[in-house]
Amino acid sequence: MPKTVSIGLQDFRKIQELDTFYIDKTSFIEEWWEAKDDVTLITRPRRFGKTLTMSMVESFFSVEQAGSRLFEPYLIWKQEKYRQLQGTYPVILISFSDIKENSFQEVRNKICENIVDLYNHYDFLGQGTLLNEREKNYFYKVSADMTDSEASIAIRRLCGYLYKYYGQKVIILLDEYDTPMLEAYTGGYWDELVTFTRSLFNATFKNNPYLERAILTGITRISKESIFSDLNNLKVVTATSEEYADSFGFTEEEVFSALDEYGMSDRKQEVKDWYDGFTFGSRTDIYNPWSIINFLDTGKFQTYWANTSSNHLADELIRRGSKDIKTDFENLIQGGQIKTQLDEQIIYAQLNERESAVWSLFLASGYLKVVNTEFQMRTGRTFYSLSLTNREVRIMFDSMIHGWFADYDSGYNDFVSALLQNDRKAMNVYMNRVALSTFSFFDTGNKPSQENEPERFYHGFVLGLIVELEDRYTITSNRESGFGRYDVMLEPKKSGDDAYILEFKVQDPAEEQDLEATVHSALRQIEEKKYDSALKAKGFTQEQIRKYGFAFQGKKVLIG
Repeated sequence: MPKTVSIGLQDFRKIQELDTFYIDKTSFIEEWWEAKDDVTLITRPRRFGKTLTMSMVESFFSVEQAGSRLFEPYLIWKQEKYRQLQGTYPVILISFSDIKENSFQEVRNKICENIVDLYNHYDFLGQGTLLNEREKNYFYKVSADMTDSEASIAIRRLCGYLYKYYGQKVIILLDEYDTPMLEAYTGGYWDELVTFTRSLFNATFKNNPYLERAILTGITRISKESIFSDLNNLKVVTATSEEYADSFGFTEEEVFSALDEYGMSDRKQEVKDWYDGFTFGSRTDIYNPWSIINFLDTGKFQTYWANTSSNHLADELIRRGSKDIKTDFENLIQGGQIKTQLDEQIIYAQLNERESAVWSLFLASGYLKVVNTEFQMRTGRTFYSLSLTNREVRIMFDSMIHGWFADYDSGYNDFVSALLQNDRKAMNVYMNRVALSTFSFFDTGNKPSQENEPERFYHGFVLGLIVELEDRYTITSNRESGFGRYDVMLEPKKSGDDAYILEFKVQDPAEEQDLEATVHSALRQIEEKKYDSALKAKGFTQEQIRKYGFAFQGKKVLIG
């Protein structure tokens, strides 16, 4: 009989005690230990088993688990060397996963409270004669409101006390190290937190004579200049690295074996379509564990992983992104690929400036996967072809784009209906309602929207058309056709339906006295540039091609 599937259980010891579903990932212990790296930073998307892995490592090495039989059923226990190694080191396990506060002071306090919890756990160190009076005074001085200098060395000093007690250096495990940093970026207190964190990390992971080894996990590799500036002993493992490629996430063999065990052998292809697609290093066909575990529990296909936490940053980067970002995203959302360089050392200040920084973050977060890699010998640069990871991610982005308009009661669906019915009067009514209610929603916030070309708005508008009409139309934008470029083309998938060309144009007061003149200019451009040539080449007659000019003046729109 298959084991019970437990949802959300991330404590290795508890999983073994309850005898719930578990896929053996203990080979990670050997791979990590044999690598002999001083400090290892491993980045993986959320819900990919990082916390469970850290719990497993802590359970294996901790002197508090000496003599434990938890690992007897697993691969690591087959080797005499590792049976002897089990339970031989003091281990400090700390997690930043729940530090998602609204201000720097709140984040700082919570980090300090986590350190206080560590001291409480090892309270026995402050008793007896192990520590001298000065050390005891410091030991009991650790608190949520300790000074920055006291907080920065608190973990290092605890390592020293543990070394005194056990005669062994300490293994430090820091889970989800970057969660506070992600919140700081969106919350506006990045610089303050960077300064505090840099001091803490340097004292803990570099200038720590009592450190045996350390592992940090997170979603992103934050730039060295931000918080790792003095850590020259850091081994970084990202989505493109070969190390630990199958240690996080489930391989296809593991997933299919589980489906067989739970009587779902006939659903393998559907599961693959929904949840496969993650790639680490050269290892393909990695599945996200959260969705697989939930599917085994319910037997239902849903967006389990994509909806486990806020996708606010992804939403904002696409919604407020440049024309080029939205155009590339149109390719992705329609099943295509984009080609870009990557910088897996995320510099958050560049997210609003460099398109490659956005795609690097999306890759680290699990929204994109590497399809192909191309190294250019002449330039020494590597280019990556990226696509959306799988169906689950695509559905998540569809829902996100729907929300851009639905949340603002903008009349967007009414506009789409009017467009398909060729009701120009209704199109004007509803398009103006859409623009009025959502125009600034797509703006970067750096300048008033009225002073910018509304490219961000109408490229966001096109993304809305893509997800709304994908079953009926192939939608492209800003592509070559005839002698120029059109803005949007809707090519019907069903024979007999009309095709559409939409040209967006911002009024130029020096050449066009009103929006009516701008509309005529847009329509004239469609004709002069022969934007309909691609459709005619496919057999569409002049009567089957609907052409509309959209004239913009700030948030005011006229369609003709």
